[in-house]
Amino acid sequence: MKTDENNNIRPILPEPTLRRLPWYLAYITRLKNENVEYVSSTQIAKEINVDASQIAKDLSFLSIKGKTRIGYEVAQLELELTDFLGFKKGHNAFMIGVGSLGGALIQDSGLIQYGLNIVAGFDINPRLIGKSINGVPIYDIAQLAEQQLNYQASIAILAVPVESAQSVTNQIIDAGLKAIWNFTPSRIKADKHIVVQNTSIYAHLALMYNRMSASDNDD
Repeated sequence: MKTDENNNIRPILPEPTLRRLPWYLAYITRLKNENVEYVSSTQIAKEINVDASQIAKDLSFLSIKGKTRIGYEVAQLELELTDFLGFKKGHNAFMIGVGSLGGALIQDSGLIQYGLNIVAGFDINPRLIGKSINGVPIYDIAQLAEQQLNYQASIAILAVPVESAQSVTNQIIDAGLKAIWNFTPSRIKADKHIVVQNTSIYAHLALMYNRMSASDNDD
């Protein structure tokens, strides 16, 4: 258990549950936009392809319970999920590495809907430094600590070449950021108090290719 900024006790969920909650939220939000008032775990299960009993168990971690023969109130469920996942609270972030991937993430307007506000980008490319992307200023990576004093970002999104990943990670930590969303293939090292979330596009590609190959062999 841990407490949030209002000193409310928040459960620490198993990682598989945390990974499923955004899928539930996306479906529930769609139902809300369609003016659906109630949804059952069975309906969610059919859409998300997760067992209904697992859905009920996941939601019970948040003390969310449906009504017998009615299900969950859609508007309330969306509110509870959004609040628990931290999407209601804005988090300032730095984009570290403004190449093709970093530039695309800066321009992804959907991230702000989930509480991630990219306020500045950093790179070593002189053709990028001093410019802006989608209104987001791009600075020299050497200015990271200086600009952190101005922006007070809490999250660094890391999309630099793999050979630079660890040295840039060290700069991020020294600048005082609290979390790193790592898009590089490198397994970066950070102090225990730094939250690191690895998102390897290449690993997912390898998994997809492997499954495709296995499927072809079954034919």
